[in-house]
Amino acid sequence: MLYQDTVESEVLVHKPRFVALIFAVVFAVFLLFNLASTTVGDLMRPVIGDPLQSGVYGRFAIAFVIAVTFCLNIVLIGFAPLKAQIGIVWIELLLLFLAFFKAFNLSMPFIWENLPYLIAQGVVTTIYVSALSLVCASAIAIIAAIAKLSSNGFAYAIASFYTSFFRGLPLLIQIYLIYLGLPQLGIVIDAVPSGILALSLCVGAYMTEIFRAGIQSIDRGQWEASRSIGFGFGLTMRKIILPQALPVIIPPMGNTFISMLKDSSLVSVLGVWELTFLARTIGQPTFHHMEMLITAAMIYWIMSAFLEVAQSRLERHYARSKVR
Repeated sequence: MLYQDTVESEVLVHKPRFVALIFAVVFAVFLLFNLASTTVGDLMRPVIGDPLQSGVYGRFAIAFVIAVTFCLNIVLIGFAPLKAQIGIVWIELLLLFLAFFKAFNLSMPFIWENLPYLIAQGVVTTIYVSALSLVCASAIAIIAAIAKLSSNGFAYAIASFYTSFFRGLPLLIQIYLIYLGLPQLGIVIDAVPSGILALSLCVGAYMTEIFRAGIQSIDRGQWEASRSIGFGFGLTMRKIILPQALPVIIPPMGNTFISMLKDSSLVSVLGVWELTFLARTIGQPTFHHMEMLITAAMIYWIMSAFLEVAQSRLERHYARSKVR
């Protein structure tokens, strides 16, 4: 109890300093931002009429008002419960983004007219490419991770070369090499399979290290215990090692899948009718580029948010085994 009171008192003591620091940072950032958008002549011109409308005084006042408002927002939100604080901040940030997008004078009728097609064709294709790539990448990653953990030099050399090569090349180059390079060897692959293969190989190289770290996090005694009761390697991995490694694997794996969902936009260079390709194609003839790009960005964000929720639920599910 004494420790808790001490911690709370320290927070109360440092809270004014924290607010003052935030005020100074926000004030400096907005003042520099305003000054950066002005020429020296504008700053040095004489003030005529309202000083807030001209010269450095106006920019100083704007930065001051923004900093005060920001700090008051922090202080007032601090009195609400934690979940309420999170909800309020999310709503405020969302309103700021909507105000930012409104500055582009977007044509909402054009967006609503093409939104069903973006979802029916672009979103479905994006999810299809990403999901199939995730399955293939996971299979590749498990095999490569086991090879890197084995004492077989040949298997380790192949797995380490694979992870080094595909993590060292940009994904866009890998897509071009597979789609344009393999036909020169007599292997012709369509655009969608080429994109899935490139994503699988690239993401599988990153996921190899995730699976390797998860498997290594399990105590070696688990292997020895499984061998003592007659379990083979495959049964040990499937029934004992991987279920215990999942709490370690799921967070970075979920992050990788979200990244893959966005990286799937790169297959648009092959003419695949995924979300980014359709957004660019629909907006180009009528010069509604920003409408379609912002719509695609919001759809990507919504899909990523759903994946974040699914990831958090999986983490809570597998964390129950650790609760004592």
